[in-house]
Order: sequence, then C-alpha cells, then structure tokens
Amino acid sequence: MLIAGPVAAQDAPTKAQGLAAWDDIYAVTSHPRCTNCHVGAGGIPMWNGLTYGADAVHGMRVQAGESRVGAETMPCRTCHIGAASANETPHAPPMIDDAWRLPPAELAWLGKSSEDICKQLRDPETNDGFAMDELATHLETSAFVAWGFDPGGGRSIPPVGLDEMVIALNLWAAAGTPCASDP
Repeated sequence: MLIAGPVAAQDAPTKAQGLAAWDDIYAVTSHPRCTNCHVGAGGIPMWNGLTYGADAVHGMRVQAGESRVGAETMPCRTCHIGAASANETPHAPPMIDDAWRLPPAELAWLGKSSEDICKQLRDPETNDGFAMDELATHLETSAFVAWGFDPGGGRSIPPVGLDEMVIALNLWAAAGTPCASDP
C-alpha cells in the first residue's frame, strides 16, 4: 500500500518562479484600484490613476478615520450602499454586498515599494493575521476583492485577473514567499 507523503523538495517552485509570481502580485497591489483604499492610518481614500483626471484624494473630504468606516466624519455607507449591484454607472458610488470600509491600516500599499509590500504580505503580523492559504481564501471570497477586479462603469482594473492573482499567490507561497532582497 502506498501512503501519500509530503511533496518532494524538487517539486516545490523555485525562488525565481516565486519572484515571477510576486511580480504579478505586486502589479495588482500597486495598481490604483487597490492602493486607493489601502491607504494606511490616515484613512483618506484616493482617486489616483482612475478616470477622474489628475490624482486626487477621494471627494467630499472623506476620511475613514480609525474606525475605517468613516464613523468619525461621514460614514462610507452615506454613498456606498451595502447591496449587490452591477456598478455600471460611471462615477457613481460603487456598491457591494458588504458594508463599505477601508482595509486595516497595517495593510497600507499606497506609495510602498515592491519590497515593502512583499515583506508586509508574507508576515501575519502585518497582513491582518492571514496565513498564505487564508489569504488566498480571502481573495476568493471577499466582496471587496471581487469588486476591485470587476468594478464596472468603465473603471480601471488591475493588470492581472482575480483567478491569476490567486494562482500567483499560491505559487509565491509554495516557493516560500520570496522577496527580491532575500538571500
């Protein structure tokens, strides 16, 4: 009787393959569709690199604050209704089947280098507590993530699709989550 054992070391992706997968991940995490909400402790969402002309902070002086939902100033739900929608109207507030909010402050990507985000995402202390398999599941199940890859209304989308992003994340994880500066 044969018993399934661990995958042989030679079957694991190489560091080079992991870094190539990382390039796809960084292409998404550095895209304005993602960085505009992954803004850090200041809680001020952006409208950079989109169809609004010059880079700008989110209109109406929106600040998500420490709550990440705008409770301190104007709640996100004032405009972003928590309901499923095709979001086909250009420049209308997008809607998803979840309560609109910004990601945790420790997941800031706006203005960060590939190296910074690489180290951030592989560490549960700075990636909102996710193990790599949990992070892949988050990508596959989050209404926010799904909207980011299919925002409708002529909005820009990341250069790598959601399915490809999950594949890249899993490959990067299987390769040991390498960053370019790793020995």
